[in-house]
Amino acid sequence: METNGHVPVWKSNGSRSPESGPEAVKKAVLQLGKPFFLLGGRNGQAVGYGGSMGMEAGLANETGALPVLAFVPSLRPENLGDPIFKNRHGLRYAYVAGAMANGITSVEMVRAMGLSGMLGMFGAAGLPLDRVEDAVVRLKNELNSRPFGSNLIHSPNDPEHEMAVAKLYLRHEMRLVSASAYLGLTLPLVYYRVKGIYRDQDGDVVCPNRVVGKVSRVEVARRFMSPAPDKYLRQLLEMRMIDEREAELAATVPVADDITAEADSGGHTDNRPAISLLPTMLALRDEMQSKYRYKRPICVGLGGGISTPAAAAAAFAMGAAYILTGSVNQSCVEAGTSEQVRRMLAESCQADVTMAPAADMFEMGIKVQVLKRGTMFPFRAAKLYEIYSKYESLEDIPQKIRDMLERDYFKCTCGQVWEETAAFFRQRDPKQIEMAEKDPRHKMALVFRSYLGRSSGWATCGDPDRRMDYQIWCGPAMGAFNEWVRGTFLEKIENRKTVVVAMNLLCGAAVATRANLIRFQGAALPPGVGEFSPMPYEQLVELLQDQ
Repeated sequence: METNGHVPVWKSNGSRSPESGPEAVKKAVLQLGKPFFLLGGRNGQAVGYGGSMGMEAGLANETGALPVLAFVPSLRPENLGDPIFKNRHGLRYAYVAGAMANGITSVEMVRAMGLSGMLGMFGAAGLPLDRVEDAVVRLKNELNSRPFGSNLIHSPNDPEHEMAVAKLYLRHEMRLVSASAYLGLTLPLVYYRVKGIYRDQDGDVVCPNRVVGKVSRVEVARRFMSPAPDKYLRQLLEMRMIDEREAELAATVPVADDITAEADSGGHTDNRPAISLLPTMLALRDEMQSKYRYKRPICVGLGGGISTPAAAAAAFAMGAAYILTGSVNQSCVEAGTSEQVRRMLAESCQADVTMAPAADMFEMGIKVQVLKRGTMFPFRAAKLYEIYSKYESLEDIPQKIRDMLERDYFKCTCGQVWEETAAFFRQRDPKQIEMAEKDPRHKMALVFRSYLGRSSGWATCGDPDRRMDYQIWCGPAMGAFNEWVRGTFLEKIENRKTVVVAMNLLCGAAVATRANLIRFQGAALPPGVGEFSPMPYEQLVELLQDQ
């Protein structure tokens, strides 16, 4: 550290002498609540707590005065992230557990997050309305006023269900949704956002229903950062679902309060690199803020690939308002999945993932990222899409291939699969059956989608007869997490609790950031300083205490 060519010096106030050596430096960086001075001396680096720093020549000549190499302020995990985001949602920590579908981000996981000052998003996608309603009611009762959200997923093949979920949220006054997998805005999403909008006594526009948009494409993010399109507002007015006042006020606010830049992740993903995606989204946010001059700024967080302290620290260093985790939570004890899946995830490496056709957007060729180790699902799913692309109907498929599908995939005849599929859609969306009767290729797609849809259910319930068909959404972050925790208490899945994982990531990110602050001031660090190994929750609490 130099100031105008002069090196500042530090002198103890007499209450505590400097501590010398690499271990003292490492310990100081770990004690997140304590500011300290990194000092130079005859015997190498030392650490000074308290004391005084000055530039006066007289102080430098005093006995015990040491040159200051760097100053490190306290940095607690609650200091990370954007205070606007934390205040907006009533959070202590800028940390979100993402909404993994089929209830994998379970009621138990969301509750644990909310009770700890973090934000959990219930995984409503893929669930019937009654299960979503049950989860919302439970969470509202158990968390009271504490923060939580739930998923609203783009459903291009079933817009009626998407609207039904939006109406359910409004009916239960569920005030926060994570909007995911959107290729563009939809009527249900806009309806949820603008319904009930009003001006308060100070004249400010208030949106009771908040939206966090999870996006990976700039063109989609631009729509979320813009006010609701006129065409949807007109439709809602014509359907008498909103009034003129709500439509007028909707033009003054963005569709989303916050945007999660979704980098390479499990499930629906474009495999975007975080290091280029986040700065682009932040720049777009600034552009849209300048254009529309929103009174409440949009916050941009980062999800995808965040499973180590270094990754979390990098996200915050790049300007992320918050971080979002997904894959790593699926291996935690509160996750709504089977123990078999948790063990498969805990054994995975970064290269053990691949892309496979998505059940909900099969005909569009959209893919999701899944685990490939220990399951044949991604290869079988790819084969189904290949067959769908080549043939016009189930009857056109050569008998040899149909035999293989019935034996290895469906474990029953194609006719039986169709009967089960038709029974499902009679309850969920009868129009799909009508379309299938007119279009043999659509019928084939529904039959193939039944395998894709059930495969995730077989995984979550741990069906032993279907292990080779498990669809497990997973990104490379899972493998990185396993490498970080190897040899620690978090290597065992029974010790992986969502909040414990989250606090270790946040504390580790704070440690890494403090180490980097020293480097930015031009001081070299001993090997190992800034590294953070997972600690049990009780040790983390002790680490964060002021001493």
